Amino acid sequence: MESKPESIPSTFSPLRLGSYLPLALSLMVVGWGGLAYLIFFTLPTLAMRWLFYFLAVLAFTGTALPMVAFLHLRFPGKTPVSVSSIVRQALWVGVYFPTLAWLQIARVLTLGLAIFIALCFLVIEVALTLRERSSWITPKTENE
Repeated sequence: MESKPESIPSTFSPLRLGSYLPLALSLMVVGWGGLAYLIFFTLPTLAMRWLFYFLAVLAFTGTALPMVAFLHLRFPGKTPVSVSSIVRQALWVGVYFPTLAWLQIARVLTLGLAIFIALCFLVIEVALTLRERSSWITPKTENE
């Protein structure tokens, strides 16, 4: 009888680009569609400004999600990447660009500040990734 390896936890499912497309498309449709409606059909009040940032996060996260998943598919690491890690990395991109827009509206955005914020996000992501890698346990097979 053939021995089956123990299943990998559901957060470490095999990486397929198509599995992220429904989430990415729904985020892009809601985000970019909402931004288009907001820009063309509303007045720039305070509530609409906050809605702009929220929709921008959705739009950029949905746009970055297939790219991040493709990069992990193209350049795999030693340990499998969890679904939550891919979504989190796309969310970093989604938060980064509305933050830049917010700083630009206040006229305080500079190239140095944009690079500094990107480096801060990168350091946080590296720390979170190292924490995930250190807690990952190799699945055991029945033969061991």
